[in-house]
Amino acid sequence: MPDIILTGLADESSDSKRIEEQLAVTRALGLSHYSPRFLDVGGGVKNVMALTDDELKRLLKLHQEFEVKVSSLASPIGKVKLFDFDDGTQNAYIPFDQYLREDVARAIELAQALGTKLIRGFSFYPPQDDDPRDHLERSAAQLRPIADACAAADVYFGLEVEANLVGRNGELEGELWEAVGHDHLGLVFDAGNMVCQGYYGDQIFAQWQAMKPGLLWIHIKDYLDPTIRQEGAAERALGHIAEDALEHFVPADEGDSDHRRIFRDLKASLPEIRSRLSAKGIEGLYMDLEPHLKGGGQFGGYSGPDGYGVALRGLCRALDDADVSYHLTSLSNLNR
Repeated sequence: MPDIILTGLADESSDSKRIEEQLAVTRALGLSHYSPRFLDVGGGVKNVMALTDDELKRLLKLHQEFEVKVSSLASPIGKVKLFDFDDGTQNAYIPFDQYLREDVARAIELAQALGTKLIRGFSFYPPQDDDPRDHLERSAAQLRPIADACAAADVYFGLEVEANLVGRNGELEGELWEAVGHDHLGLVFDAGNMVCQGYYGDQIFAQWQAMKPGLLWIHIKDYLDPTIRQEGAAERALGHIAEDALEHFVPADEGDSDHRRIFRDLKASLPEIRSRLSAKGIEGLYMDLEPHLKGGGQFGGYSGPDGYGVALRGLCRALDDADVSYHLTSLSNLNR
């Protein structure tokens, strides 16, 4: 069995977001899994959370036809404000009881229907100019009932590290994971989401170490900003990031994350990580491509079919250099 199961947010590969295009690129590149986010299943482009029952049935039929599996539900759960405040952003506020009853419940329902145990999510937006540490307790208090709801359905909530949220770096993510203390909440590492804030090199490796104990899976993107060292990472990393203005995303073997170092460290920890995931009924450690090579922002990104392939090859090179094995499949052996 390979060390890593390669997967990706396939909407990045398609101009139209038509699901047939996404699945065709997924399979053409040898990937056996993908994470649905934005897609057109016949009723126009929408977030996976907005699929109708008929669209969901058609999607499941296409999964059978393309012989593809869902690694995680790429939901936006947690990308809403912690409080009802005006800080100049467009982020929505939804009363938490309503959010739990409607949005979280829908994400769980979709994950079960799509045959995945993993729901990607986030740690909520604090007021823009506040210190995120001041809101760890409130974020944890809202994540705990989400984890409870996931536990009741035997699925898992993966908290992705990302700019401007409470969990915007690995240390804060690790503290949230420990504060919630729930078996059905884990962490989704994404080095590129921290490099774009000003972290790089040893700093990224330290954030990786902080998240590794709670790791559920890994998102793959990287960032290379020529101004990062001159501007001073420590100060930049504390400020608000204009996500839609980011423009220096690169493949995983070219950026400031030093994925090769992370993967070498991962290799030593893989037996323990895979054993932990297996106990949860998760088939292995996923690496989920989200490369943003032609642009990215708060709610998505785009790489094109060409960029998506470039990103996959860059990831494979970094894994090869770290001697971490992975599997690219063919139609004939996917379901064996």
